[in-house]
Amino acid sequence: MTTAPRSRPSRAVEAQEGVKDLILKRGLKAGDPLPTESELMEELRISRNSVREALKALQAVGIVDIRHGFGMFVGRMSLAGLVDELAFHSRITLQNGRNALAHLIEIREILEVGLVQRLIDLGGEADLTPVTDVMARMEAEALVGDVSPETDRLFHDLLYRPLGNPVVSQLLGAFWDVYHQLRDHLGAPDESPADVTRRHRDIYVAVQAADKPAAVMAVVAHFDGVRNRLARLTVT
Repeated sequence: MTTAPRSRPSRAVEAQEGVKDLILKRGLKAGDPLPTESELMEELRISRNSVREALKALQAVGIVDIRHGFGMFVGRMSLAGLVDELAFHSRITLQNGRNALAHLIEIREILEVGLVQRLIDLGGEADLTPVTDVMARMEAEALVGDVSPETDRLFHDLLYRPLGNPVVSQLLGAFWDVYHQLRDHLGAPDESPADVTRRHRDIYVAVQAADKPAAVMAVVAHFDGVRNRLARLTVT
């Protein structure tokens, strides 16, 4: 039986791989400058059009950062493209009477249940002082009106920062951004500002007490409000 020959990658794909190999071989890091177009043409032995197509494609996925008037740099990891895609497809499912957003919230809940237990494992190494400050800010906001989305987001960001994993912040931020891009379709929240504050304080207190079961229960209870809001969602 004859095997069909494998098709050769297009020049555009080869050019993209060439740029990525160059970054790796030179040990470049996010933010480091890249060679100019002319230098890439010479080093990779490809045409200017191929270089430009490759750079444009790599820019779209965050591998290359092109700053007009300044040059080209190795891009920093970003989930912005993922956020836009998830938000768009979640909105499509809302129009079709389904709710993919609920699935995303479920994934975030599972993630936070694991993270809060890892945080407790750090013990005294976890400095929760910034979380103490944001809790005070949240309680002050609840006394005069709604808890701001920025304060709510900051709580989760600062809570898990002692884990030292920058991807955690990016993932939680991505889920947050998708949820808030669709907030106008979700209707009014069921919980009062006082309820929102209490849910967050329960998580904070359980972590301080190093009580894993209580922390897990508090995280799950925190997402009950979101689940209830999604459950009564009406398509608009």
